[in-house]
Amino acid sequence: MIKVAVTGNIGSGKSTVCRIFESLGINVYYADIEAKKFYDDRNVIDSIKALFGRRVFDENDKLLSKTLAGIVFQDPDKLAELNKIIHPRVLDDFMKWAESNKDKKYIVYESALLFESGFHTYFDKSILVRSPKDLALDRVMARDKITESEFQARASNQQDEDSKTPKADLIIINDESLPLIPQIIEIHRELIKL
Repeated sequence: MIKVAVTGNIGSGKSTVCRIFESLGINVYYADIEAKKFYDDRNVIDSIKALFGRRVFDENDKLLSKTLAGIVFQDPDKLAELNKIIHPRVLDDFMKWAESNKDKKYIVYESALLFESGFHTYFDKSILVRSPKDLALDRVMARDKITESEFQARASNQQDEDSKTPKADLIIINDESLPLIPQIIEIHRELIKL
């Protein structure tokens, strides 16, 4: 079984790409979605409280995501500390999930911070989804109902696309002019041949 990682900066369309892979019958692990389940883990809650205090949780110890995001996306050091708590758990969870899918030809792991986290070393192939920054900005502002400055704060915690491109094995261009589906089908055909 081949482990394939799909990454891209905020608003690049990596989740859209992954949904197309799913439509081709490929199992996809969405790291950001799966990471959320760890925020209910007592050890994680205690670790986050030690870093950020009670203010990022409600009275029932449910994470106040927007409050936490407002802190970490303004402070790269705090984001790095949070990632040290969450990323190893996500990677371990993915590896267990991968083991349960070992009969598949290939599986996909979707993550915004693949290269930033160093996780690309755990994969056989990496795909970078590239998108013009102005288009990504429009997508994220519409999707997440955030301001341009909030978008910039989030984007500033990711490496720029040009620095990621040489690290990626494959590139998908998602600029709304080059058709997306044929690019994915071509990559799919390559992967099932391996």
